[in-house]
Amino acid sequence: MRTIGVPLILISLQDDGFHLLVEIVVFGQKLLAVVDTGASRSVFDSTFITTHIADIEHTEESQATTLFTTSNTLQATVPKLKIGHLLLKDYDIVALDLSAVNQAYHSLGHPPIVAIIGSDLLLKYQASVNYKKMKLFLHKK
Repeated sequence: MRTIGVPLILISLQDDGFHLLVEIVVFGQKLLAVVDTGASRSVFDSTFITTHIADIEHTEESQATTLFTTSNTLQATVPKLKIGHLLLKDYDIVALDLSAVNQAYHSLGHPPIVAIIGSDLLLKYQASVNYKKMKLFLHKK
């Protein structure tokens, strides 16, 4: 089993705590995603996805995929997603409107995010967070 260590960025949400961000590469761009152990599944921002993928399926999914729920979800396949040295090919994604999250981040002086890395990926790769080293560790078979 190979262990992949990925640097984390800790951002302050003032009196509301902290979020962990990780750099991802998607569509050849280095972007940021939130690491959210409370999210049942990973999601991408719908605006970002619709600008990069033509073949999108619209669904009326009502189950909560993260704390940022919506009834208007999109499903698509991302050809390549990199998290550190972990490369995921043809990764099926769900996309939600993350504009409210990005507006809140902007008001706090934080960079925008394009995704939330949730428990589907964290469980699959037996992820652990080392706060002392500020690293996300993923384990690939």
